[in-house]
Amino acid sequence: MDTMIATEGLTKVFGAKRVVDSVTLTVGRGEVLGFLGPNGAGKSTTMKMVTGYLQPTAGRSAICVYDVLDKPI
Repeated sequence: MDTMIATEGLTKVFGAKRVVDSVTLTVGRGEVLGFLGPNGAGKSTTMKMVTGYLQPTAGRSAICVYDVLDKPI
């Protein structure tokens, strides 16, 4: 299986509030991922970290084999 999206321990903290806590996931080529949760659950924040729009407090994210922090474009 070709890995298209991979995250390991993605965490985001704003001040004293931890809004995303250690998200680890792998999405393979051709897989469909549903990202569900109530308002304020951290879905948008997680996707911003996955795409490189927002730098995580901790953890890594890669699209295909490219680390988003090392190669943001």
